Amino acid sequence: MILSLRAGAKAYINGAVIRTDRRVNLQILNDVTFLLDSHVMQVEEATTPLRQIYFAVQAALMDPSEADSAAALAAGMLLRLAPLVETPDIARELPQIAAQLEAGRHFDVMKRLRALFPVEDAILAAQPPRAASRENRA
Repeated sequence: MILSLRAGAKAYINGAVIRTDRRVNLQILNDVTFLLDSHVMQVEEATTPLRQIYFAVQAALMDPSEADSAAALAAGMLLRLAPLVETPDIARELPQIAAQLEAGRHFDVMKRLRALFPVEDAILAAQPPRAASRENRA
């Protein structure tokens, strides 16, 4: 596998953070766990249930020494979220996401979750904030 990184890009490979000072191609000759900078979510971006699960799964990829506990955290979050989901697009995906998480396919889980972010955003944009809803009832 060849990773092409631009100047200044970061990659997380088996827990190590690598930053390039120029454009570089890395040829990976064995199995590794890696995450590219473009897939990394910052903690302040983990503001919704699906993004929080994504962040926990991301932690499993970025720090292999903590992968089991991060994956268990994500699995627990999924378990608590599943019964609350009413949107068919999300409800259909959650069992596959849970199965992939159980199988240790963290990057695939992140990919599926990223695909659901627009659906989650649309749901949240359509709902008035809870505080505003209470004020409207008064």
